[in-house]
Order: sequence, then C-alpha cells, then structure tokens
Amino acid sequence: MKVLVMGGDGFCGWPTALNLSDKGHDVVIVDNLSRRKIDIELDTHPLTPIASIEERIAAWNEVSGKTIQFEFLDLAKDFVELVDLIQCHQPDTIVHFAEQRAAPYSMKSAKLKNYTVQNNLCGTHNLLNAIVESGLDIHLVHLGTMGVYGYGTAGTSLPEGYLQIYVEDEEGNKIPQEILYPANPGSIYHMTKTQDALFFQFYNKNDKLRITDLHQGIVWGTQTEQTQLDERLINRFDYDGDYGTVLNRFLVQAELGYPLTVHGTGGQTRAFIHIKDSVKCVELAITNPPKRGEKVKIFNQMAETRCLKDLADLISKQSGAQLAFVPNPRNEAPDNALMVKNDKFKALGWEPITLDEGLMAEVRDITSKYGHRCNIERIPCKSLWNKECQEGVPQQATTSPHLKAVK
Repeated sequence: MKVLVMGGDGFCGWPTALNLSDKGHDVVIVDNLSRRKIDIELDTHPLTPIASIEERIAAWNEVSGKTIQFEFLDLAKDFVELVDLIQCHQPDTIVHFAEQRAAPYSMKSAKLKNYTVQNNLCGTHNLLNAIVESGLDIHLVHLGTMGVYGYGTAGTSLPEGYLQIYVEDEEGNKIPQEILYPANPGSIYHMTKTQDALFFQFYNKNDKLRITDLHQGIVWGTQTEQTQLDERLINRFDYDGDYGTVLNRFLVQAELGYPLTVHGTGGQTRAFIHIKDSVKCVELAITNPPKRGEKVKIFNQMAETRCLKDLADLISKQSGAQLAFVPNPRNEAPDNALMVKNDKFKALGWEPITLDEGLMAEVRDITSKYGHRCNIERIPCKSLWNKECQEGVPQQATTSPHLKAVK
C-alpha cells in the first residue's frame, strides 16, 4: 500500500514508518518536526541521540535498500498544501500520529494548553476535511489513547469504544442503543483525543470516511527490530517529567540510581503496551480496514494493566532501586481499578509482550551506553494540574543525589 505517516518522526511514528517500509509498503513521512523544537524549548533531549530526519531516512535506505520519502508540513496550519499532498501521493492509508502527545506538557501553562488544543484539534479536523476534499477513498488510522475513558471502569471491563445501553420510551419500553463509551478525560491532551472521536463519528456518518481509532495504553520500551539495525535509526527514549512515560521513567531511574518517583499512593492502575506491539497493532489495523459505510472501528490497543506501586515494586526487586513516594502533580483519584477488553487485536492473532518479559534488559543496555546524556534536573514531574497540586520531586534526590556512575 501507499501509506502517509503523519508525525512519522516521533516516538511511535518513526518505528511505525520503518516497520511498514520493511513490510514492503510505500511510505511517506509527513512531519513539521515540532517534537524536536519542544526539546529545545524544554532545554532537554532524549536519552538516546536522535539523528536528523534526513540522516535517519538515508540510513534506512542504506541498511534496507528501501526508500522513505519525507514531506515537511504543519497539519494544523497548511490545509491547502495538505490537500495537494494527498492528491499528489494518493495514499491507500493515512496513519495519524501528528498530535502533541504528552499530558504533563499539555498542563504546563495556559500557553501550552492552547497550543495542544489548537495543534491537535485543527490538525485532526484538517486531515479529515482534506481527505473529503481529495475525493479519494482513504483509510485513516488514528493513534488515540486509553485516557479517553478516564480511569474508572464502573465495575466492568472497558469495551472497545462502544457501549450497549437501553433507553426507556414513554410507554416504558426499553429501546437498545449503541453509544460511544462516555468520555472522561484527565488532561487537556486527553480532552483533545475525546474530541477527535467526535470528529471521526461525524465524518464517518456524513462522508462515509473509513476510520480506525486505536485507544492505546502507555507505551514502554524503545527499540524495534528495525530501529536497532543502526544507531542512526535509534528511537527516542524520553525520561523527563513532561514526555517520559511512567514505566520508561521508572526503568531509567533504576539504572541511574535515582529513586523511583511514585506519585501519590501509587494506587493508580494503567494500561501498558510495548513499542514493538504498538507497531504490530498499527500494521494489523492497516491490513484489516473497515469497509466503506462501516462505522468507525475502535480497538483497545493495550497488553495488560498494572498498578503503579506494584510496577515500582517489581522494578525495585530487579534492580535494588529505592522507592520515593512523592506528591502527585496530577488531579486524579489516589487509586483506581482498571479492566479492559482487547479482544479485537487478539482475534487477529496478536500475542502481546508482557511486562515480565525482558523488562530491564533493553533499557539497561541503552542506559549503560547513553546514561551520560541524562540531566537529572529534568527527571521530576513539575507540570501541575491545578493550584492545589505539588511537584513530584523526591526529597532525597534534591538533598543528596548519590547517583551511580554509568559505565
């Protein structure tokens, strides 16, 4: 297939683009390189060294013999150029990663709340609008988040997008209805994803667009089969308080001898998926598209759920790292139960990687090689959800940070 990967320079987009190219698809990356600009803005950088997009693409051609094209475009601003690009390339599928993806960053300031809303909502709507304007029958695959559901389950497993309900009419008859599962976003970032879902429902109903929405759990791990072929292809490993995902942050903290920063009680339960499985699931979604006129396909793209304290205990036992219970910068319940259905991907033959399988090995290798690039001042979470919240800074790390030397 011809596939446009919007946001193909990012943490999930880059390994997805390589995997699709490796599988024989004709891939075009479309990106405005905003994630690299945010590194400069935050005065931080990933633990792993990231080559320029030109070097990345040249390296992929060198090691694989395959070609990926790159188009510089701002999805949220360049609507006319976007329509022209789609009509020029005439893709079978567009994979949409081109959104600001971090909840803490989206809550960092009023300015960044506005940026997240404008970037994410304008980008998604421009893309849907441009597909209609192109007149082409294109399958859109969107990377969403489990966070659209919130973190409570009302005592039952979260369904894959839709909820069966009964509405009582005036005569007392119960009429069956199917609705989107009620949204309960926990941040500005998650709020934009809930609005994405409404955009998809409208354009699917009004213009018969074929759409798959992937509600993904928290991604852990760094490398895929393709990104580890050459150092110039290496994927991002974010450890900072704004963009580092919780498990990756725990793992790098353990390897550097920094206390594992458990927010609040650690009773929060989250859904997780390895980056290798994220890439596989996107590929499965692309090769199993909905038919024209079929409702929006929604998959829960997650492997398992874990309580954060239990996860920290597991890593502590493997590494000897200490736990530090710190204030929770987020406005959320101190604990929650989370049960999730993920039957659709499993029905397609997916066998997910679990957290116990080689949990530390990959990160230990990466940290050993690149640990000198870590800035410990960027580890704590300092983006606050409201004025009552406090920064998640461990006291022992600020007074006596006896970090291990990274060899």
